[in-house]
Amino acid sequence: MAKKPLAWIVDSTAYIPKELKEHPDFYSIPLNIHFGDKQFVDGIDLTPAELYENIKGAVEFPKTSQPSAGEFAEQFKQLAADYEQAIAVHISGKLSGTLASSMAGAELAAFPITFIDSLSLSYGITGMIQKGMALHESGATVNEIKQQLESMAGTVNNYILIGQLDQLYKGGRMSGVQFFLGSLLKVKPIIQLSETGTLEVIDKVRSEKKALQYLVDKVAASHPSVVYLMHGNVPDQAKQLKEMLLQSNPELKVEIGDISSTLAVHAGEGTLAVLWFD
Repeated sequence: MAKKPLAWIVDSTAYIPKELKEHPDFYSIPLNIHFGDKQFVDGIDLTPAELYENIKGAVEFPKTSQPSAGEFAEQFKQLAADYEQAIAVHISGKLSGTLASSMAGAELAAFPITFIDSLSLSYGITGMIQKGMALHESGATVNEIKQQLESMAGTVNNYILIGQLDQLYKGGRMSGVQFFLGSLLKVKPIIQLSETGTLEVIDKVRSEKKALQYLVDKVAASHPSVVYLMHGNVPDQAKQLKEMLLQSNPELKVEIGDISSTLAVHAGEGTLAVLWFD
C-alpha cells in the first residue's frame, strides 16, 4: 500500500478543535503531568477539570514533562509506516524542551519531519497547523509551507491573565520578585508572549475589570478579524470578555476554547488569554 504524503503533528499544549480531532492525518502527542510519584498523560489520563480538582487537595503542585526522545521516536516510527513525511508545530522552544526532544526523536526514528517553533502555545499552534493544512490543500510544497508558517510565528499576539500566580512561580515561569509584588500588592500582572517566544510581564492592573479592559484595548488597537480566547475553567469570564470585544468591534470573530491540562499546571484555574495573528 502506498504511503500517504503528509502527517500533521502537534503536542498537547495546543488547543484541538473538533475539525482537527476528526482530521485523518492529524496527530497530537501528549505531554506528561506528575503529581508526586504519579504520572498522568495529558488529555488521556487527566482532563483539565480533573486537574483543577486534584490541585485543590494536593500537598504539592504538579509538574509537567515532555516525552523523551525515545518516546517521540516510537510514535514517529509508527507514523513512518504510513506517511512519507510530516510537519510538526510545537510549543515555543523557550518555554519547553518539547521541540528539542521531538527533533531528537525524529532523528532516532529516521523519519523526515519539518519542524516549526510556533514561538507560542495553545491556539497559536492551532492556527498555524490550520494554515499549513490550507496551504497543503492549495498545492503548496512542504518547503513553502515551512516558510509561511515560520513567518506566521512572528505575527502572534498573545496576552495572558494568569489565574494562579503561585503555580506560575513554582513552575519556574515567573521570578520571585514578580510573584512577591503581584501577591503583596494584589495586582493582576498582564503577561505577553514575546516575539521570541518567552513570557514577559508587561503591565500590572488593580482589578479584574481593568484587566479585561486592557485586553479589549490591545485587541482594538490591532484591528484583527479573528481573536481566540482561551480560559482555565472560567467560561463565564471568557463569555464576558467576548461580549466586551464584540461591543468594541461587532464585526470581530471570537472563538473560545479551554487551555490544556499541561498549560493549566502552570497558569492555573481562572486564567484568561487572548490571541490573534497580525
